[in-house]
Order: sequence, then structure tokens, then C-alpha cells
Amino acid sequence: MRIVTAAVMASTLAVSSLSHAAEVGSGDNWHPGEELTQRSTQRSTQRSTQRSTQSHMFDGISLTEHQRQQMRDLMQQARHEQPPVNVSELETMHRLVTAENFDENAVRAQAEKMANEQIARQVEMAKVRNQMYRLLTPEQQAVLNEKHQQRMEQLRDVTQWQKSSSLKLLSSSNSRSQ
Repeated sequence: MRIVTAAVMASTLAVSSLSHAAEVGSGDNWHPGEELTQRSTQRSTQRSTQRSTQSHMFDGISLTEHQRQQMRDLMQQARHEQPPVNVSELETMHRLVTAENFDENAVRAQAEKMANEQIARQVEMAKVRNQMYRLLTPEQQAVLNEKHQQRMEQLRDVTQWQKSSSLKLLSSSNSRSQ
């Protein structure tokens, strides 16, 4: 059941990330989902974004206007080539999850189908990110790689903190139950 829940959550996140990626016009975002976007009926003219605490791909890197335009063009091309989100797959999963009689095999098959679609989208976005990376000068690439290493260290620290916190929680739970 945990795997199914994780697959459903990952699929939902994928859809929201994909819809966000489709709205990004500047190509300056490296990680999907870094800004919270609220859609309105006139999304092309009325967009409200709120920056998250995560970094953007090119924070701290000075891009030329030519590089920015090339990245915008890459993102626009990717948007046009990417197939639309298959909402019916999400609806199918919802029906399976809320069914009176749970059918694990059907849920597993649907989750695998959705996961495969997500993999295809991630591969396509990775291609675009690679093309964007190749537009950078060697100096800009070095700065980007350094910033990536810093983010990885921060994630390692958070992971260690989470592990130690959960161990403390388990330890205190065991001592109370005795």
C-alpha cells in the first residue's frame, strides 16, 4: 500500500510540476516545482507566483541576454513537443483508490502506467536541462557545479537531521511504553 500511495503522490507531484514547467517562460528554473503558480482563467496575462526557498538553477550565475534567450527558446520548444498531461489517468487512479472494493492489481497496473509516463517526461526535461547547461561557459558551469555541491551538502545535513530526529522519537517512544 505504501508503494501505491507513493506512486499516486509522485504522479500528482509530476502533474503539478509539469503544469508549472509549461508556464515557465524564462527557462531560468532548473528544478521543476520551485515556484508556486496559481492559474487563473487568463493565465497568459494574470500570473501570480511566489518564490520558494529553494534555489533556481542560475542563481549566482550571470547570464548574457543571448544565453537567456536561447534558454527561453529551448523551454518553449520543449513545451510544444511535450504531450499534454493525461488527466484521465489521474481520474482512473482516483476511481481505483476510492472504489468500494480495492483491486490491488488494477492499482498497481495504473501506478506503473503513470510512473512510465512520468519517466518519459523526466527524461525529456533532463535533455532540455542538458542543452541549457551546454549553453554555459566553462566558468559558469564551474559555478553551477559548485552550487550543486552546496545543495547536496545541505540535503545530506537535512537527511542526517531527519534520521537522528526519528531515532530520538523512537527511543523516547520505547522508553515511555516500558
